[in-house]
Amino acid sequence: MKKILILGAGFSGLHIFYKLRHLIGKKIEITVIDKRSHALLKPALPEIALEGAPLSHSLVELAHTLESRGATFIQNEVHLIEADLNRVILKGGEEVVYDYLFVTLGAVKDYDAIKGFNEYGYSICDDVEAQKLWKKVQTFGGGQIVTGAAKSYWGSRVKAPELSAPCEGPIGEVMFMLDHHLSKDKGLKRSQDYKIDVFTPSEVFFEDVGDKPHELIGKFMLEKEMHLHHNKIVKEIGKDFISFDDGTQIPCDLAIVIPPYAAPDVILDSKLGDEKGFIPTDTNMRHLDYKNIFAAGDITALAQPKLGHIAIIQGAISAANLMKELGEDIEIPAHDLEVFCIMNMGGHEATLIASDVLYGGKKDMALHSPMAKMMKWSFDNYLYFNKGHMPPDWALKMTDKLTEMI
Repeated sequence: MKKILILGAGFSGLHIFYKLRHLIGKKIEITVIDKRSHALLKPALPEIALEGAPLSHSLVELAHTLESRGATFIQNEVHLIEADLNRVILKGGEEVVYDYLFVTLGAVKDYDAIKGFNEYGYSICDDVEAQKLWKKVQTFGGGQIVTGAAKSYWGSRVKAPELSAPCEGPIGEVMFMLDHHLSKDKGLKRSQDYKIDVFTPSEVFFEDVGDKPHELIGKFMLEKEMHLHHNKIVKEIGKDFISFDDGTQIPCDLAIVIPPYAAPDVILDSKLGDEKGFIPTDTNMRHLDYKNIFAAGDITALAQPKLGHIAIIQGAISAANLMKELGEDIEIPAHDLEVFCIMNMGGHEATLIASDVLYGGKKDMALHSPMAKMMKWSFDNYLYFNKGHMPPDWALKMTDKLTEMI
């Protein structure tokens, strides 16, 4: 029996587990380690933050979910990965050995990197921040809203798209869902009762997609009287302002920001990352220096942007490589990335974005339709009721075909 160790039970970690679980007791033993007791289904965070959806519907209890399916679950924090010795040291000193290691720890949301965030800033990047924002939104009676993504910095060991922001899709959800809530639910008037300013650290807002999504998003922003500011690197959030590195300020009563993404300290301390701490892999998601270590999702240097859809693609690739190595007759998926997301815009409105132009492809679509909202609702509920298990591959392929036909 090969000892398989998965660090992190997020999108990619759970996807790898479900891909491998049929081999438990036949060829492998699986141990999953996560510092949380519940996996957080992050696609639903905007609904928690801006519509008051219950957090409970976005949590998957890990111990029963994994152990009832043959794995061992350890709730603890990883202190050090000793790759040369094939072991992991946990907080408290416990050691766990492995034959193969999957690192799916995700990225750290570095709120502390923005001066004043803890006092005056809000976000939707985790369950604590999302619930904090919903409390604020409920009592918000109008004023100046500023939202955008902070600039993140990446390493250079592997070739990946150079993006200023980790992902700006959540900013689209913030600005449109908040506008819907204030105008439809609270009856406030745009420009008169509230104003929404949007900033991006890049020259192009939504820099990871092509012209069609840009045109559609720009059209809606114009209709809803939103103002866009380019090349703005956030420096500080104050009680009534937000300031940027170029010396400019915008008056601000409510700042909602995606913070910089950083690598977890354990990757830096274990010397498994590039100069910024993100794990360098080949396109089979195998570590460049350790052949028995795989990585997938936001922790990897190749995951640009940092997106759930990409985490799933990379998780499937890494799992297939291990299965092939263990003698399974399986085809390894290609590392063909695309940006795929469904942006909730409040009410029955949503926009599906599918684009691979960032990677040299020609797909570039934006579908604004109630059908997109239904697809998001269906996906979120499937994920929850199936304990973080993604829909089967055939269903995902049918979704791709459907979007191409539309």
